[in-house]
Parts: sequence; structure tokens; C-alpha cells
Amino acid sequence: MGSVAENYQAVPKIEVPHSDHKDLEGFTECFRYPLRGLVEENAPPSDSRLHGNDSVKSDLAHTPGAICCNTRCRPRSRITKLPTYVSRSMYHVLFGTKLCWLLLCVPVAVIGVSFGVLGHGWIFLLSLLGMAPLAERLGFVTEQLSFSTGSTVGGLLNATFGNATEMIICIMALRKNMIRVVQLSLLGSILSNMLLVLGCAFFFGGLKHTHQDQKFNKVTAQVSSSLLLMAVMGLLFPAVLHATGTELQMGKSELALSRFSSIIMLVAYIAYLYFQLKTHRELYDSEEDSDEYDGASDDDEVLLGFWTSIGWLTILTIFISLLSEYLVDAIEGASNLWNVPIAFISVIILPIVGNAAEHASAVMFALKDKMDISLGVAIGSSTQISMFVIPFCVVIGWSMGTHMDLNFELFETATLFITVLVVAFMLQEGTSNYFKGLMLILCYLIVGASFFVHVDIPDAHPGA
Repeated sequence: MGSVAENYQAVPKIEVPHSDHKDLEGFTECFRYPLRGLVEENAPPSDSRLHGNDSVKSDLAHTPGAICCNTRCRPRSRITKLPTYVSRSMYHVLFGTKLCWLLLCVPVAVIGVSFGVLGHGWIFLLSLLGMAPLAERLGFVTEQLSFSTGSTVGGLLNATFGNATEMIICIMALRKNMIRVVQLSLLGSILSNMLLVLGCAFFFGGLKHTHQDQKFNKVTAQVSSSLLLMAVMGLLFPAVLHATGTELQMGKSELALSRFSSIIMLVAYIAYLYFQLKTHRELYDSEEDSDEYDGASDDDEVLLGFWTSIGWLTILTIFISLLSEYLVDAIEGASNLWNVPIAFISVIILPIVGNAAEHASAVMFALKDKMDISLGVAIGSSTQISMFVIPFCVVIGWSMGTHMDLNFELFETATLFITVLVVAFMLQEGTSNYFKGLMLILCYLIVGASFFVHVDIPDAHPGA
């Protein structure tokens, strides 16, 4: 740096207009600090140096009649920032997924129902396709909300809203007393996650990492398998009780047992959340997974604030509820139009399209060799549905006066029992490869073919 005299010569002369003493003092205050830096032979004056110094800001703020020479010092009104903030949040929520083009199905479905210009088949298809990006964005907003609430509350939010789409569909169906649609759709979500999603994750992850088996946390997988077996127990006893005709009070004992078992399952799930989020959190928050989450994708960044997330959560829930009502109203007409059994639509088609985002994320994490996260998506979602959503629907149906119970009929319960056993054997070693994934996918094809030829008899169900 040159001498002090040279630095003073480099400073341009500034013509100060005639003003009173206070204005002149405030105006010259802006130039006192950069000149002080020149005298002390510091860095040359710059706008960032002036306004990046907290002491300078404080001095200027407390100087009587001070006039800031840079417009960036002036506080911007929140009202002027609001349109920019809203547009950014809309971009992140509406266009932050590759499924955003399916959102066009939402207004088309609304117009079709409002003006009656589309049949049941088209309404069902449009509602189903429009629900896929809404469900994915609901999970994104829930994750953003968890960043503002802390890890424990965030875990509870993810557990609650992780299967919010299925819960909304089931509540809409319960309002219309369509108990079998509720039971079959929940059963289909469990089967889809355990066989198709987990199978695709094992298969494609194994194909990319053929040199060795992929590994995951065997302890957490065994805990999830135990919860799934407990859920099978809760579904099995009411079905066997009804099939054998050994009820103490015909039509009442089965319903009372279902409600009692649902409360027990909810208590067990709450205890599982406490186990997962509090006492044994180190089993689920491994160092490798946390490092991967920090820089894995843009979704891990805080893009939405607390109240913005609450607002978008409300908006998405409203649209999902609307499409769910359209879906439930059109499912019977679509079944007759396409000549496809309602059981096949509820167990196979609804879960595949409704959980498309979860399917893609599980496969993506498996390709990156993050099998613990992939299992959390597939098996964790199945555990939530079996131990939380199903008993929750029984309790909600109880409050509505609907005879929603845990009797899923013998065919459906046997299918779930065999599926849980197969998956439990696959997970006991703590390793995965493409052959295990292929076996799970083939098992799902067998299940799908079975429900395609299966004729559900709703009259045989006491709550239908």
C-alpha cells in the first residue's frame, strides 16, 4: 500500500450541497470510517467493508441526523419482500419434483367432476395420477417443517404425515361406509412396500453393486419385522374368530376384539416411536446416514420457513382430500368400466400409483448404497400403516359409528402373513443382493395375479 498522502489523493473530492449543520454532519459521517481505514493503512475503502462492520452500523444508527449513502442500508419492507418469497416457495413446492407435470391432472379432474363432462373411468385415472405428486410434495413439506421443530418433533411429524395420503383416502371411504375399500387399500400399501418397493431396491442396488452384497442395520430390520408380525397377529384373530363362527356374541365380539386390539397396537406404536426417537436413537441415526443426508440432495436444505410449511401443508391436504373423495366415488364405476375387480384396483393399482414417489426414493438410495435409508422407506412405511394407520382407522370408524374392524378376511390375512414371513427371512442376515430383490418382485407378481382372480364377497363381511 502507498503512503498516507497518496491514499488521500486517491479519494475523490465530493461536493457537499448547502445544508444545515445536522444534515452535513450526518452526510460526512458516511466517509469518516473509510478515511480512518486509509490513515491506519488498512484495506481500501469499499462498500462491503463499510457495511460489513457491525460497529460502523451501530455508530451510523446512533448518529443524530445521519444519512446513509448506500441504499442497501435502508431496511426493506416485508410487504415488498412478500411476492418474491411467495414465488420462491411456489417454485420449490410445485416445481421441485419431476412429477410436477402430473399436477395438471388436478384441475382437469376438478373441472370434469364439477361440469360432469368425464366418466368414472377418467375421473378415477386423473385423480389417481394427480395424487402422486401431491403425496410426494406433502412429504417434502413435512420434511421442511421438521427442520424448524427439532429432531424429536420432526420424527413424530414424519411418522404422522408419512402416510397421510392413505389416511385421507381411508377417512373419505369410511364416511361413505366403504369398509372393504379401506381394508384392501391399506393391505395393498403394506404388500406393495414390502414386496415391490423393497424388491426393486434390492434388485437395482444389487445390479449396480454386484461385487459384494449390500449391508444394512440388522437390528432395526428385526425390530420392524417383529412389529409387522404383531400387526399380523392383530389381524389374524378377528378373521379366524369370524371364519370359525366361535364368537361369544355373533357380530359383536369380533368388533369389540378389533377395537381393543387397535388400542393395544396404537400403544405399541407409540412405544416404538419412543424407542426409535429417544432411548435407542443411535441405532437409527448412524454417522454414515447423517453424513449422507447432509449433502445428498437439495431437499435436505431449509427452503421453507415454519409458517410457510404450515400453509402449504394445509393447501396440499385440502387438494388430497378433494381428489380422495373423487377417487372413492369413481372406483366402483371404474371397476365396472374396465372389467377389473375392485380388490385388484384397491390392492395393486392404488398403492403403486399413490406411492410412486416412495418407490423412486427407495431405489435411488439403494443405488447410492444407502440401504438403511431404503429400508426405512419400504419397511418403515409398512410398519406405520400396519401399526398406526389401520388401528387409527378402526378408532376413527368407531367415532363415526362405522363398523370398521380388523377382520380383513382369511384370504387377505393369509397373504399378509406369508408376505411378512418371506420378508423377515430376507432381512435376517442384514445383507441384500439382486437375487433377493428378484424373488421379492416375483412374489409380488404372484400376489397381484391372486387378487386379479379373487372375487371379494362384500355381503359376507358384517361391516360392509
